[in-house]
Amino acid sequence: MATYPFLSDEWVTEARKIRGEYEGKAGSIPHQMRMNLVITDVPFSESSIDAHMDSSEGQLKLELGHIDPVDLKVTLDYLTAKSILVEGNPQVGMQAFMAGKIRVEGDMAKLMAMQATPPDPTAQEVAARLRSITA
Repeated sequence: MATYPFLSDEWVTEARKIRGEYEGKAGSIPHQMRMNLVITDVPFSESSIDAHMDSSEGQLKLELGHIDPVDLKVTLDYLTAKSILVEGNPQVGMQAFMAGKIRVEGDMAKLMAMQATPPDPTAQEVAARLRSITA
């Protein structure tokens, strides 16, 4: 199976296909949140990547570009974003936050509630598939 750098055009295309395969199969996310992400220090780009996560329709979607309105905006570096979003390593996120590598603007309580929600088995399967396409 081919692998691609996290958030590259190829990775996003494959991630959309995977998400499409599982559409409607995962349990509903109890906490709705709309979050813009600014990913810095991207190894394959001279600029940052704007992305967003949205669970307002009951399913978690990670997409490129910013949305409006949002509950919060998170700025973090590429390796930290990959560790949290693809590898599912919340400890890296906590360490980066404590070190000032993650900046949060907006409703921090929504972010904390989302992190406290255990993923359902379908979401875990999607995450495993995303890890398998990530270089």
